[in-house]
Amino acid sequence: MFGRLGPVELILILIIALVIFGPSKLPQIGRSLGEAIQEFKKGSRAVNDELNTMVSDTKPDSDSKQA
Repeated sequence: MFGRLGPVELILILIIALVIFGPSKLPQIGRSLGEAIQEFKKGSRAVNDELNTMVSDTKPDSDSKQA
């Protein structure tokens, strides 16, 4: 029911945002939202890299098993 937004819904949301915030604030809001998403991606990538490093450090090497 609420799964996907079509073009009509997106246009309606943009019109409501334009009425509420005005045309001068929308670029600032969009820029802030883009920067927040970019920072979130950087943070999640750093956490993922850290977890992968921790997992690879705890795995035993295949060379040590053969010796």
